Order: sequence, then C-alpha cells, then structure tokens
Amino acid sequence: MLESLSSRIQGVLKDLKGEGRVSEQHLQQSMREIRLALLEADVNFKVVRTFVSRVQEKALGKEVFQSLTPGQQIVKIVRDELTELLGGTAVPLKFSKTPPSVILMVGLQGSGKTTTTGKLAHWLQKQGRRPFLVSTDVYRPAAIEQLKVVARAIDVPVLEDAEQEAVQRARLALTQVRNTGFDVLLIDTAGRLHVDEDLMLELDQIKSETSPTEILLVADAMTGQDAVNSAGDFNQRLSLSGVILSKMDGDARGGAALSIQSVTNTPLKFIGVGEKYDALEVFHPERMAGRILGMGDVLSLIEKAEEVVDEENAETMLRKMRRNEFSLQDFRDQLRQLKRLGPLDKLLGMLPKMGPMKQLDQLRVDEKQLLHLEAIISSMTPKERDNYRIINGSRRKRISRGSGRPVSEVNRLLKQFMQTRKMMKRVSKGFSGKKLPGLNFPH
Repeated sequence: MLESLSSRIQGVLKDLKGEGRVSEQHLQQSMREIRLALLEADVNFKVVRTFVSRVQEKALGKEVFQSLTPGQQIVKIVRDELTELLGGTAVPLKFSKTPPSVILMVGLQGSGKTTTTGKLAHWLQKQGRRPFLVSTDVYRPAAIEQLKVVARAIDVPVLEDAEQEAVQRARLALTQVRNTGFDVLLIDTAGRLHVDEDLMLELDQIKSETSPTEILLVADAMTGQDAVNSAGDFNQRLSLSGVILSKMDGDARGGAALSIQSVTNTPLKFIGVGEKYDALEVFHPERMAGRILGMGDVLSLIEKAEEVVDEENAETMLRKMRRNEFSLQDFRDQLRQLKRLGPLDKLLGMLPKMGPMKQLDQLRVDEKQLLHLEAIISSMTPKERDNYRIINGSRRKRISRGSGRPVSEVNRLLKQFMQTRKMMKRVSKGFSGKKLPGLNFPH
C-alpha cells in the first residue's frame, strides 16, 4: 500500500539528506516535489496546502539551517507533520462500562462492510471479547445469509431469526446478547450506492434503539476522495466515532488515508490489508508515517510475530539452535510460522529501508518458493528430517519424485539448510533473550 507515494517522497528526502548544506531554494524545490507527490496520490488539495505550508514554516527556522545535519532535521519535520496529518496518535475502540457494547457498522454498498464486520469480530475475539453479529440489511439479496457465512468462518454467533424489519432485527439481537452474556454486538447495516435520506433515517432509528458505543464507517480506500466525501456526509448525520479503510492493500496512492482525519475530524481506527479475516490492522499514525518515509514499522512486525509464535516453542527452538540440533522438521515448522505472518512482501515493507536493509526495495520474494521448500521437506521420511546427513543420492531422487521438484532444488535446499544451521548457531550464542531473533529461511 502507498507504494507510489512512498517511493516519491523517499526519493525527495534522500536528496535532501545527501546535502551537506540545505539552501532555501533547495528546500522549496523539494517541497514542490512533495506537494506534487501528494496531489498525485489523490490527497485533498486543501490538506496538501496546509501540510506543505507547515513543513516549510518549521524547516525555514534558523535552528534547522544552522544544524550540522539540516537534511535529517527536515526529514524529522516531515515525519512529525505526516504523523499529525494521519491523526497524531492511535485512537482505541471504546467499550461500554456495562456490557454489551454496541458497534454500528455503516457505509456505502460495495465498501466491504460485511467482510470488515467479520474481520473486526475476529479481532475482538483475539482481544478476549465475546462478539455477536447481526445483519440489518433486509434489502440486498442474500445479505443476511452472507453475514451468516462470515460468522461460521470465524466461529462467531449470529442472529438466526428470520425477522425481516431492520430496526426490529437490531432490537432483537440486542435483547439476545443481553440474555446470553455476549459483551459486544456488531450491527452490519444496509448500504446504498450513495448517501440518501431513506438510508440515514433507518440508521438514525437503529442508533436510537441500540445506543451504540461506536459508530464506524467502512470506506473503500481505492475510491480516494470519494471515500473522504462519503465519510463527511455520514459524519454530519451520525457523528461517527471512527473510520475503517478497507482494501488498503490494493491502494498504492493512499489519498483517503492521508485526508480523512483532516477533512472529517474523525479518527482512522483500522485498515483492511488483505482478504483473510485476520487481515485487519489497528491504525497507528506514527507507524504509517514511518512506512511512507521508509523508516519501517518494526513494532507492528513484532506484534504480528507475537501473535503466531508460541513462547514455549520459541524457547525450545533456541535450545536446539545452541546445541546445533536444529533439524529439517524444525525448519519446516518455521516455514509454516512464516506463512502465518502474512505475505512476505508486506513483512519486508515493515523493515527500515536503510543501512543493510536498503536493498529490500529491489528484493522480490516468490511465495511459491516457500511452498516448494515445504513440499520437498514433507516428502522426506521422519528419520531424514531428523538427520539430514543420511540423505544420499538415491534418497534425493525419491524426495524429488515425491515433491515434484527437480533433484537440483533438493540439493540446493540441503546446502542452504546446512549454511543456515551454521549461521543460527553463531547467532544463538550471542542471543541472551528468550525469544528467537527472527525466522531464518534460505533465499
């Protein structure tokens, strides 16, 4: 996400940092480039004007130009202002002091509202909450059934009643939640192709009946300023408490993400970054600013790792590394953990593009290669996975046939595995923590 904007701004700031002395003329030229990059990313023109003006005002200060590293000072100013533009700090979901908390999901038709409702329910589950779902979309064919399919996929209960009136369905679900002990009710409301009075009247009634703790707008990031405009319309009528931008993984420009907070004064709380139900991220303005500027988002990467890496298994793996007992079975387990973290290109995008990491921009990871590696290891016997030294020529041919990969790939895997073992042993000797320093895989 935000690839084109990120590369443009990083290029401009790289030139600034390379200058021993930054002149006012050089700064103005850089600001023109940044302004153009933001406009091409479909950021609201008023937001662009204010942003560039604030950066210039601070960058022209005497303390910046007299600094030994004026280029780096300006990068810091851009990062701080970008963070402010994105909302400053993350705004968490609010929950009622007395359960249940009601979350009203609103948005236009086609914005991904039903899928996002499922993603949010799945996220709430991981936070230890007990969500319950209800659809009040009685107009779109199979909309209620669609939410039931989503609910089954994430193992969350949903209102099964066939009542066909929207407000009554919301009221019935709230009563059921109160009687059964669930602590969050997510209401997936109907959408329209555009904001209209009938839609707003119905949402007003549901809001009045359920007294929601949160009213979240689901907006399609790929629609750019249209998403911002619809957010303004919904906010004016319903007083939104937050926005979820869906389909951010398909939006290389990012205009909606950069504009929505400033234009609507409504915080961006989550972003959808994929099709799976766990592809929903809490929106952290400072982390997103870091990603845009190539500074990485290591905190989010660590949080993802903590979700999928079992601490006890990690300690066991560390002991094996120290004793040089790391096997092909362990290697396959790590590959599977790596896949659970998500697409590798997104993980690499969270790493800083500086120092030894600066070549990651050119690195293209073929996800199929990981599948091939796993297929090769899975074609080995348990004894072979436990002791790679017994894998001779005839065994390699059998493994090749079983995995459908050429013998050359089997040979390459074994060679790289031996190199990885040596490297992991060296790393583990200098590692004093309890968790693994990272997942290692051949490339």
